[in-house]
Amino acid sequence: EWIAEDLARQRPISCMIGNTDTALPQYGVSKADIMYEAPVEGGLTRLMGIFQDYQNLEKLGSVRSSRLYYAYYSMEYDAIYLHYGQASYAQGFLESGQIDDLNGLEYAVDQAVIYRDKSKKAPHNAYATGEGLMAGVELKNYNKEHGEDYNGSFTFAKDDKPVKLKGQTCQKAAVVFPGYQINKPYFEYNSQDGLYYRYQYGGRHIDGTDGSQLAVKNIIMQNAGVRTLDSSGYLEVTTTGSGTGWYVTNGKAIDIKWERTDNFSPTRYYDSDGKEIKLNQGKTWVCVLDQSHPERVQF
Repeated sequence: EWIAEDLARQRPISCMIGNTDTALPQYGVSKADIMYEAPVEGGLTRLMGIFQDYQNLEKLGSVRSSRLYYAYYSMEYDAIYLHYGQASYAQGFLESGQIDDLNGLEYAVDQAVIYRDKSKKAPHNAYATGEGLMAGVELKNYNKEHGEDYNGSFTFAKDDKPVKLKGQTCQKAAVVFPGYQINKPYFEYNSQDGLYYRYQYGGRHIDGTDGSQLAVKNIIMQNAGVRTLDSSGYLEVTTTGSGTGWYVTNGKAIDIKWERTDNFSPTRYYDSDGKEIKLNQGKTWVCVLDQSHPERVQF
């Protein structure tokens, strides 16, 4: 969506957000421009929101720990990555200097960025504010704006030319089931406003800040290789190479292919004719799915 030019050059904040039923409701999630959802251990999912305009966030979280593949997804947007700790597999990369992150396990970051909600039990009680995020960026002396070579991840439709999906693979998508097994989310299309409204854990997926239901204009479902790393169930998710998926907007879905050359470059998405897809203006939800279970996805 159109924003002020100076804000468009600002680096966004990406934030790891807990998505267990005991962590609900989440706060600030309706303000995310892009939301990532991917599997974690135990069949659960975790969310990572990308926030372009974060300065005025009242409450964001709960802030949870990193997984390596989420850090790689954050890199696509040149985002400053907020998390509270990490799985051991992510620690080396997070400490390598290749990513600008705000880690709540670092005492100075915890004091500057994180506060505890006393009505919540740990580990679901750590939250951030826009003021705290700005303080954290100042503390770490991170660049606040994108470099001149940053060109964004997506191409968007013009104001008067919305995307209307068509082609051999096009199908109706009034209700979209990504197929996650624990929270059992789905998106329901509202033809009145053209948005997909989100449900999970048997009810509306809401932002606790104002009780609003999460809704997005675009859904990208990205099939990826997923394998279990250890007895604790920690996962490795393929973030580079290529794979298949679906793009969903305005009540329809098409098959797509995704490609990513390395973890410092954006993922590109192509239709069945090999043309890079355009997104409709608005919020986007990216569902990263286990490619070994395509039967779980339903429209």
